[in-house]
Amino acid sequence: MNIDLSSHIKLEQVSKRCYRPESEVELISLTRYEKVQTEVLETPVDGAVFAAHEVALTIEQCVREKGRCVLGLGAGRCAMDVYGELVKLYFADKVSFNNVIVFNMTELGLGVPVDDGQSTLKRLCDGFLNKVDISPENIHTFSSEATKENVFKLCKAYETEIDEYGGLDLVVCELTKNGGLAFNEAGSTSMSSCRLVSLTGEIRTRIADSYQCEQSPKTAVTLGISNILNARKIISTAWGEGSAKAVFNTIEGNITDQYPASFLQMHHNVQLVIDLDAASNLTRINYPWKVTSCEWNRTLLRRALVWLSRQTGKPILKLTNKDYNDYGLSELVAVYGSGYNVNIKIFNDLQHTITGWPGGKPNADDTYRPERAEPYPKRVLAFSSHPDDVTLSMGGTLRRLVEQGHEVHVVFLTSGDVMVSDEDLRRYVMVAERLAQKMGYFSEQQRSVVEKIMTSLNSKTPGDPDIAEVRQVKGEVFVCEGITSCRYLGVKEENVHEMALPFYADVPFDKRRIGENDVLPVKELIEKIQPHQIFFADDLSDPYGTHEPAANVVLAAIDDLKNEPFMRDCRVWMYRGMWAEWDIDHIEMAVPMSPEEFQYKRDAILKHQSQVHDVPFIDPEDEDLNWQRCLKRNQETAELYSRLGLASYEAIEAFVQYRLP
Repeated sequence: MNIDLSSHIKLEQVSKRCYRPESEVELISLTRYEKVQTEVLETPVDGAVFAAHEVALTIEQCVREKGRCVLGLGAGRCAMDVYGELVKLYFADKVSFNNVIVFNMTELGLGVPVDDGQSTLKRLCDGFLNKVDISPENIHTFSSEATKENVFKLCKAYETEIDEYGGLDLVVCELTKNGGLAFNEAGSTSMSSCRLVSLTGEIRTRIADSYQCEQSPKTAVTLGISNILNARKIISTAWGEGSAKAVFNTIEGNITDQYPASFLQMHHNVQLVIDLDAASNLTRINYPWKVTSCEWNRTLLRRALVWLSRQTGKPILKLTNKDYNDYGLSELVAVYGSGYNVNIKIFNDLQHTITGWPGGKPNADDTYRPERAEPYPKRVLAFSSHPDDVTLSMGGTLRRLVEQGHEVHVVFLTSGDVMVSDEDLRRYVMVAERLAQKMGYFSEQQRSVVEKIMTSLNSKTPGDPDIAEVRQVKGEVFVCEGITSCRYLGVKEENVHEMALPFYADVPFDKRRIGENDVLPVKELIEKIQPHQIFFADDLSDPYGTHEPAANVVLAAIDDLKNEPFMRDCRVWMYRGMWAEWDIDHIEMAVPMSPEEFQYKRDAILKHQSQVHDVPFIDPEDEDLNWQRCLKRNQETAELYSRLGLASYEAIEAFVQYRLP
């Protein structure tokens, strides 16, 4: 069973020679804007394997030359992927940690015991160090006796301890989505040392979700940028589109304390290992015509013209030959005879993406429509990673499909329980308790459950995960809101399906791992409904790790069924909106909304009352909530179409077709 299909989606859109050039000469040309040595691999798995082999080679070299290797280890998700591959190398007898000294780079809070649930050292030990042959006395971390009064002194002692071992031979850490290293976020200077730092809202959000708790420490201890730069070699990793901006600023941007990872440009021995999604903003990937001759295809032509339109401030049909020549796209004029020929080609291409009939228009010529006219009506299956994703990202399209007579089914792949705050839970429990008491059906069993929930909430401290009963009730809250929202959009309640897949419900601390128990119920539902259209979220920049495994579950089920006769008549569409939006050069179906339709979608979103204000996993420093940013993306997509000279709409929901392998 192939359970990593999501990482291959972009491969058709990027020429391999842009990230795997055939010669050193071509590599030099492609990377002319890059100031840090960078390895771009196709998938996170490929990246982790590559980085692990680099770590193993460094260990072997250091042990051979001086008898030991001193490592500084971060505990981010990307780094943990590398450690997982190192464990495999260890069991294959390709690396030994017998002569390795490890220094933990970060620790949450102050005076955190090693066995604490939110200890980063515990994370390193459980996921890596306890599985290899490293001696316990060779594992070093910050003092568990640290307080605000003595933390400065203990941090200096930790730096001295590193120096006594001759300094760090190798640092392995993750490049954060904000452009930080370890817990050195914006404002950290190149001279920053080991210290106590305050954690930003975004980091606390990621930590809380990683440990499945609503609260996380407000402070942490971290090695500083100067400690990292003093290492003889640095390997930093980043996966996913959510890291693309940080990767670009680290590699091609100016050195600035707003992106502390940019200080890596000052080091002589750095390897940044990233996957293709994280590399998506680099010049050689995003604007390859600036650094090499291109293999022009439909997607790249669109990207080039949208870029040229933005550079000139002109709509597509007003671009001239001079514009092409002035901005380095004269090659297109030579290939197509004139700039206007390219203009017409791409204008028509974009025009044909716009449709008010997302399920296809019956009895109409569908030659230039994104969806076929027949069969009609269609059976539609829309998968939602959390109960609100389908409304947030394609609520307008969902309503159109229902109104145009299609049989629409919505599937909640997870309950999304950790997205419901404790305060919302208290309110719902209070309502249920008062109703039961006033109507006379409050039993001893109910009383026991309520008391257990309230006791758990009242005694909860930062880092504590929710007990099973709390997760169950929170999940019911979110699912019921989802059903209400779907019903408001016209979807029949009996056509809303709840999955509660095991990867989310049973394994809260490693939500990226999926198995046959996740894929089987999705596969069975697809076989039962035999849809003509499938929609799923490809919002893989989700910082909390649910969308990617959810997408992989759907894709694995589709892959298993691809040879079934009914699948030959099924089109699969990917949507975004919650965390990002499709670039216009990739959009294949754009569903417009009028002001009234857009308001209807907004009202449907507001049915998710637990997500409107008091949401656990949001950045308190961001003025907009997730659902507000989602609506803005719909409006920004419509505005971009308008600026390019196409029709002007209030908002647009965008889709890209997934083509079966």
